[in-house]
Order: sequence, then structure tokens, then C-alpha cells
Amino acid sequence: MPVTSFRLQVNGQEREVEADEQAPLLDLLRNACGLKGTRFGCGTGECGACHVLVDGASVPACDTPAWAVRGKSVVTVEGLSEGGTPSRLQQALIDEQAGQCGYCLSGILASATALLARIAQPSEMQVREALDRHLCRCGAHNRIVRAVLRASGKEAVR
Repeated sequence: MPVTSFRLQVNGQEREVEADEQAPLLDLLRNACGLKGTRFGCGTGECGACHVLVDGASVPACDTPAWAVRGKSVVTVEGLSEGGTPSRLQQALIDEQAGQCGYCLSGILASATALLARIAQPSEMQVREALDRHLCRCGAHNRIVRAVLRASGKEAVR
């Protein structure tokens, strides 16, 4: 496949990358940009591990072609911290001890960030709906939901 050079914004920085435009965004982020926080899970956009933000929307990076992000803003888990300090959402995940193995969390953080940008104080049901397609094999879903609610300023019913 032909390799081309194109520009995109990753974590707030303009990047010139060389990649096959048909390659998955996940490959571009991990290989061309050296950002390893976004995980490969299923490869078909079903598990949620690879979600990143593209112009503020949570999308699976494993089945989004690189050409689809040309000229767009991409934010990975590495870009969610605030000056090297965990974001409010990241800190809530830590406080709730929501990360077991952590494999799913980069994708969950992307989707939860998109949710909180749309709805500042979502209900528990809205959080569960936003994270429904994310698979956590450790069974930390309830802790993750509590963490998202904590980050929004709400407390979950325990």
C-alpha cells in the first residue's frame, strides 16, 4: 500500500506523519506517533479498548482509517492529563480504584471524556449507556461508573 505524508493534530500538537492512509488510526498512533497508551483489543471496533477522541467524539482507532483523521484533532489517553497532572476524570478513576489491569481504561477514558464534554453531570444511566460497548474483563464496571460520576461532581448510590 502506498505511504503518503499528511498532517493532523495529535494531543494538541500539529504532526506530519508518513503512513498508509488505509492503515488503521491505531497503527498510526502507536507506530508513526509513538503513542502506546491506546490499546489493541479486538481489531473490529467491538471491545472499546482502542477508543480515542476525534474532534471530541469517541471512536474506535482500530477500524478508523488514517485518511479519516486528515486535518482533524485526535486526542489519546496521553493527551488527557492537564500539564502532566491527571485530569479530574483520571484522578477519580484512581480514587475509586477503578483500574484493575487497566487494559480497557484508555478507551473508557476517551468515551467518558466525550460524555462529560456533552453532559456535565450525567445520570448513572447515561454513564452506563456511554460506556456500554467497553468491555472490562476485570469486572470493574461499577467502580468505573462511580469514578465518572465523581468526576462530574455527582456521587453514585452505593
